Amino acid sequence: MTAVLVDSHCHIDLMDYEKLGGDPKQAVAMAEANGVGHMLCVSVNLEQYPAMRETVKDMPNVFVSVGVHPNETEGRDPSVEELVELAADDKVVAIGETGLDYFRSEGDLEWQRERFRRHIAAAKQSGKPLIIHSREARDDTIRLMREEHAEEIGGVMHCFAEDWEMAEQAMALGFYISFSGIVTFKSATTLQDVARRTPLERMLVETDSPWLAPVPYRGKTNQPAYVKYVAEYIATLRGDSFENIARASTENFFTLFNAAKT
Repeated sequence: MTAVLVDSHCHIDLMDYEKLGGDPKQAVAMAEANGVGHMLCVSVNLEQYPAMRETVKDMPNVFVSVGVHPNETEGRDPSVEELVELAADDKVVAIGETGLDYFRSEGDLEWQRERFRRHIAAAKQSGKPLIIHSREARDDTIRLMREEHAEEIGGVMHCFAEDWEMAEQAMALGFYISFSGIVTFKSATTLQDVARRTPLERMLVETDSPWLAPVPYRGKTNQPAYVKYVAEYIATLRGDSFENIARASTENFFTLFNAAKT
């Protein structure tokens, strides 16, 4: 029997389907043909959320999150109450992606930190875990997680690209570590060390498609089907079997996102 994977973070609604030669359903079918049984389509803003939700409404193996990415500046900032209301949808299994990104944003970024705080509050109120994005903001990310008691709801450090010290701090707060195609890049030696050391019961895999395609598709449009290359690479790094990585990461997904129904 083929091992079943979950792509724990993708953006099906943002993919360029002209390049992929079809529509979202074909991308999902391609994933299924490659042993990817479920996918989590992640929200980046509220303006696109209704269309994203509509895109996946007839896809029983695709779940969604609701939230506003830390770099979004054009759309509206949601209140805690609005996020909680949207999260009541059965299709929604998480709040996010949220967090801090100091790489793309400049100046006084207190607005980012306040947005992050609201998402943490909404996650705790809704009972649905967090999807956290952190880039060049490791200290503030962990600090706010501690200050706002994110450990009360937990979640995942998505597309993790930091070192073992940050991974340990996040896991101490009850968070999972999710590896994307970045781990397959030759230069990603620090991240590969994290992938070797992360306990199997704290690991997820993802594509973050349409970005960050893993080797052997680096530089091309990513898609959920390619999450198997992430899992295969991690298995090789750890001297483990692909089947074991697939089994554990899938079990972890449904443990964390316990609102996901199969």
